[in-house]
Amino acid sequence: MLGLELVVVLGVAVLAGNVLAPRLGVAPPVVLLALGAVLGLVPAVRQAQLPPDVVLLLFLPVLLYWESLTTSSREIRSNLRGIVLLSTVLVILTAWAVAVAGHALGLPWGPAWVLGAAVAPTDATAVSALAGSLPRRQVTVLRAESLVNDGTALVVYGLAVGLTVGEEHLTLPRVGALFLLAYGGGAAVGVAVAWVNMNLRRRLEDPLLGNLVMILAPFTAYLLAETVHASGVLAVVVSGLIMAQVAPRLIRAEHRRQALAFWPLATFIINAALFVLVGVELQYALRHMSRGDLADALIAVGVVSGVLVAVRFAFLFASAYLIRAVDRRPEQRLRRMSDRARTVSGFAGFRGAVSLAVALSVPETLDSGAPFPDRSFIVFVTSGVIVVTLVGQGLLLPRVVRWARLPRDTSVDEEQLLAETTATEEAVEALPRLAADLNSSPRAAEWLRQEYEAQLAVVRARGEGADGDPALLHNRHYTELRLALIAHKRATVVRLRDEQRIDDTVLRRLQTTLDYEEVRLAGTAEVE
Repeated sequence: MLGLELVVVLGVAVLAGNVLAPRLGVAPPVVLLALGAVLGLVPAVRQAQLPPDVVLLLFLPVLLYWESLTTSSREIRSNLRGIVLLSTVLVILTAWAVAVAGHALGLPWGPAWVLGAAVAPTDATAVSALAGSLPRRQVTVLRAESLVNDGTALVVYGLAVGLTVGEEHLTLPRVGALFLLAYGGGAAVGVAVAWVNMNLRRRLEDPLLGNLVMILAPFTAYLLAETVHASGVLAVVVSGLIMAQVAPRLIRAEHRRQALAFWPLATFIINAALFVLVGVELQYALRHMSRGDLADALIAVGVVSGVLVAVRFAFLFASAYLIRAVDRRPEQRLRRMSDRARTVSGFAGFRGAVSLAVALSVPETLDSGAPFPDRSFIVFVTSGVIVVTLVGQGLLLPRVVRWARLPRDTSVDEEQLLAETTATEEAVEALPRLAADLNSSPRAAEWLRQEYEAQLAVVRARGEGADGDPALLHNRHYTELRLALIAHKRATVVRLRDEQRIDDTVLRRLQTTLDYEEVRLAGTAEVE
C-alpha cells in the first residue's frame, strides 16, 4: 500500500473512532483499537508492518515531551518517593513475575524475560487518554510513573536480549552499570538539551524558528541519549520537565500561542494513530502464529494480563503499608491515599506504545543465524496484553472511579481563582507607578483602572459562586455584545472581499485579529 493511502486510512480511522466513542459510551482508545483490528483484515493494510523505529524514534519522543511539559513538577516533587518506587522496583518485579509465568508456560528464560520487559512499563499516552476522571494527584503520579519506567524496562529488555543471543553475562556490576548509564546518562543528556533549548529560545525572536527548536528538542534528546546507550526516554522527560519550569519566564507570548495551536493537535493525531496501529499489529502477529501456538498464546495473554494486575495491586498496597509502618512523620500522613483511591490506581496500569515497540524490537535472528526463539509469540502476547489492558481495564475504570467515590478535586479551580485575583489586584496596585514610568495620560490610566477593577469584580463573584451578581451579569452582557459585533465586522469584511474591494490577503489579516479577540472572549464566557 502506498504511504499516502495509509495516511488517509489512518486519518479516517482516527476521525471515526473519536466520533463513535462518545456515542457508544466507551473510551476512544477502545474504539480505535477495534477499528485497527478491522483494518488489519484488509489485504492492502496487512502488508504494512509497523517498524519499531517509527514508534521509538518518531512517535514516542513527541508524546513524552508534551506529557512532560504538561505534567505538574510540584506534584512530582511531593510524590517523588512513590513515583521512584513505581517506576523502578515495580517494573523489575513485574518483569520477573511475567518471566516466571512465561517460563512456566514453556518459554525459555531469555525470551520469557524479554516478554516481561516488554509488558512491564505502563504507557503515558494511554494513561492520559483514559484517566481523565481522576484527581490531579493520582493522574500526576500515574503519568510520572509511566514517563520514567520505560528506562527501567528498556534496561531489563537489553539484558534479556543480550543473554538470549549470548552477548551479555549477568553480573551485579554489569547490571548496576547499565542502570547507572541509562538513568544518569539520560538525565545528563536531558539537562544538556534543555540548556541549549533555553539559550536558543532566549535569542530567537521569530515564533516559527522558536517552535522549530521546540520540535527538534525531543528528537535530539532521544537520539543523543541512545547514541551513548543511555535512556532516550529519560532524556526527553528530563528535558521537558526543565523546560516546563523555565518556559513561563523565557518563552514569548507569540511563541506560546503558536505552540499551543500545534502541539495538542499533533499529539492527538499521533496518540490516536498509535492505538489504531496496535490493532493492526495484532492482526499481523496473528497471521504469523500456527494454530497450536495460537491457543498457547491466547492462554498466555490471559495469564500475563492477570499477573500484571495482581503484581500491581500487591505492590501498591504492600508498599503503602510498609511506608506507613516505617515513616510516621506528620507530613507523610498528609500524603496518604485511601484504599479506594489505590484500587483506582491499580486499574489504571495500562500498556501501550512502548510495550509494542519493545516487542517489535526483538531481533529476528541470533548471532548464529538461527531465528530468535518465540519472537512471534512475544509480539502476539504483547499486542494481546495491550488490547486486554486498554479494553478491559479501560471499560472498567469509569465504573471503578464511580465505586471509589473519590472526593472532587477542586484544587485547580481554587488555585486558578487565587492566581487571577492576586494578579489583577497587584496589577491595579501597580497601575499608577507604571503609568508614571511610561508617561501615560491620566485618561488612559483611568480607563485601564476601571477595566481591571471590573475584571476583579467578575473574578471575585465567580469565586463566590454568586450567579446573580451584577458584575457577572454585566460581564455576560458585555461579552455577548462584543461577540455579536465581532461577527458583524467579520461579515462586513467578507462582503468587501466578495465585492472585490479588498484582497484575500487583507481579509486574512483582519480575520486573524477578529479570531484572536473572539477566542479570548469566548474563553472568558466558558469559564463563567
